[in-house]
Amino acid sequence: MRIVSFGFQTWGRKTLQALLDSEHEVVLAVTHPASADAYKGIWSDSVEELAREHGIPVHLTERADGATIDLVKRAEPDVIVVNSWYTWMPAELYDLPPHGTLNLHDSLLPKFTGFSPVLWALISGESETGLTIHRMDDQLDTGDILVQHRLPIGPVDTGTELVLRGMELIPGALAEALSALESGTAQWRPQPKDERTYFHKRSARDSRIDWNWSAADLERFVRALSAPYPRAFTHYRGVRVEVLGARISQARYGGTPGRVIVQEGGAAVVCGPDAVRGRNHGLVIDRVRTDDGQEHAGAEFFVRGGYLTDQ
Repeated sequence: MRIVSFGFQTWGRKTLQALLDSEHEVVLAVTHPASADAYKGIWSDSVEELAREHGIPVHLTERADGATIDLVKRAEPDVIVVNSWYTWMPAELYDLPPHGTLNLHDSLLPKFTGFSPVLWALISGESETGLTIHRMDDQLDTGDILVQHRLPIGPVDTGTELVLRGMELIPGALAEALSALESGTAQWRPQPKDERTYFHKRSARDSRIDWNWSAADLERFVRALSAPYPRAFTHYRGVRVEVLGARISQARYGGTPGRVIVQEGGAAVVCGPDAVRGRNHGLVIDRVRTDDGQEHAGAEFFVRGGYLTDQ
């Protein structure tokens, strides 16, 4: 089949590579220009570079405008394949090929539509995530499902580890989807609208620790925001502090959420709802980093005790 690829960042590059390794023909690669945006720079492997290495025509654009649609029409694709495309695509474009447009999304739809689905899934306490290939329609990540591959979330997995393992699902899931289209055996499953969950784009504020969360939630939060993502942070005596390593306490701690006490080989922080009753486990902070780039052991950095605050 003739395929037009729309993609950006490492997800888009790995998808293009999977298409190049297949028996199908990539006739055009559409991608965004390089971006200075912090989140877009985290996984920034170039789609453009890979396409040019293989002699594939490249179209750089922020949006699927008229010129983009005209180029795709002239390429005469049988299907469009999309992964990590940041802007809206009109029906004139996604309905253009005979097989329509396939979108790859890093969650088990209809859950975790929207942005940063792997991080949100780990933060939310899900037991699994995965990759869904679905037909693009007029809403975000809501089209009929063709293929889903599942990925378990382990008790010590970090967000980065899950993102990388999720990318490894791309070649197999894409081969399965394209084979079904080509053979005429594709079976589409509508997404139950009442089961859809949507998560917004992450920003700096979304990495701030809320000490009213339970210790289990906060421990996952710290693991989810692993390098190269912006780390979980709090403030101590007016200094912004990133939490690099933490664990759930053995003992239970009562008092005011955010109160830090040197205990259990680290710094135990009172947290969770109704903390005054002393029924909650605390979060033990083992390692932190300050804005000057220096890393510190939790027990040493918080030796004076005190409170962790929003600002």
